[in-house]
Amino acid sequence: MSLNKALIKYLAFPAMERFKGNKIRQYLSYLKQTQFLPPDEIRRLQQKKLAVLLRHCLARVPAYQPFAYLLDQVEREPEGVLKQLPILTKQNFIENTNLYLAQGQKPENLILNRTGGSTGEPVRFYLDRATVEHYEAARWRGLSWWGIEIGDPSAMIWGSPLELSQNQQLLYYLKERYLKNRIIIPAYGMKPEGLAEYAKKINSLRPVYIYGYASALALFARLASESGIKLKPRLKGVVSTAETLHEDMRTAIESFFNCKAVNEYGARDGGIIAYECPCGGMHISAENLYLEIVDLKTKEPAETGKTGLVLVTDLNNFAMPRLRYQLGDLAALSPERCPCGVNLPLMGNIEGREDDVFVGRNGEFIHGHFFNHIARNLDGIRQFQLVQSAPRAVILKIVKGKNFAEQEVEFFKNKILEALGEVDITLEFVPAIPPSPSGKVQYAKRLFPLS
Repeated sequence: MSLNKALIKYLAFPAMERFKGNKIRQYLSYLKQTQFLPPDEIRRLQQKKLAVLLRHCLARVPAYQPFAYLLDQVEREPEGVLKQLPILTKQNFIENTNLYLAQGQKPENLILNRTGGSTGEPVRFYLDRATVEHYEAARWRGLSWWGIEIGDPSAMIWGSPLELSQNQQLLYYLKERYLKNRIIIPAYGMKPEGLAEYAKKINSLRPVYIYGYASALALFARLASESGIKLKPRLKGVVSTAETLHEDMRTAIESFFNCKAVNEYGARDGGIIAYECPCGGMHISAENLYLEIVDLKTKEPAETGKTGLVLVTDLNNFAMPRLRYQLGDLAALSPERCPCGVNLPLMGNIEGREDDVFVGRNGEFIHGHFFNHIARNLDGIRQFQLVQSAPRAVILKIVKGKNFAEQEVEFFKNKILEALGEVDITLEFVPAIPPSPSGKVQYAKRLFPLS
């Protein structure tokens, strides 16, 4: 065990627990036990927590008090009561934020958080410390399945220029490097000429795992591979988060880093929703949240295995609860059981964001990853971005690769027309596809509502 890890394990965490009341390790121990309960017991535990949360919301949260007439039904059928409440969209929450703050809660006593705003207006919200610690415990449980422990050194491909410039201070560096045992490689503005320096930092730290945005990890892997850069550490995993981990990204990451890519499905405004185990199962954090999948058009419950919109109800957030909160993601539930021994329910496909879905001229929905499948087989296209700006108009941005050929561009354009119908395609050749300020890259996006 390294000295830094020992200091975190035996000094930093005990000090936080004693003086700040930090309960991450306590919650982690609990989750490591409940994950092996029979599925029916996990479901009963989840329903019990849901009932407690519903009673609190109907009595003490202004946004939900109009539904107080449902209180008598909560004990008998908490899930039924939840489904009678309206779906909460991000826009509705933004417009009525104060109505979701529970009575007696003061913002100055809570933790302010916000989404990155990479696909629209950022969402600002408050959490209490217990909720944040439950998120962290769920993350460490998922990492534990890969032999990764609290205090293990890591490198993060993360952040934005704004975030990094505000935090280039000695205190920030000491906290990241010594209290969290990690270094941060900026995901924004990644260029081939800077990779050698990043690799040097990673090799110096010798991390146990690497953590970052899916697109940034895949781009790092591709650029470093093209440059002949090698990493020395033997990693237990590369953890992909914050974006959909598509198979071409997984292949690039695993090929370069020479270890498994681990899918973490979470959101700043949703917590750790699911984690991939070594058997490939995406286990839902059922003790911490109630997950629903609803039809894209009707908003009614989707059949198990069918893709729909993800709704999350955080079972630990009593300070500013959001019931049936629509993240904007598309995913499915799985009826399968995982052979790994963990009895948490499973997610099926996690297909990306709702605004990754394009609308064809015939009214059909086409997921943006369809275009990823085409582009990844075109050697002359290093990166692309397809934006549907209107029902009959798309913008195709292309970064030329080493073997660029005009024929491939025409082939790509024809495939777009086959999928969407006769739309106007504006072609732009660009030097790079810049990430959003949060550091994420959205390769396909729609700029108008589905309905």
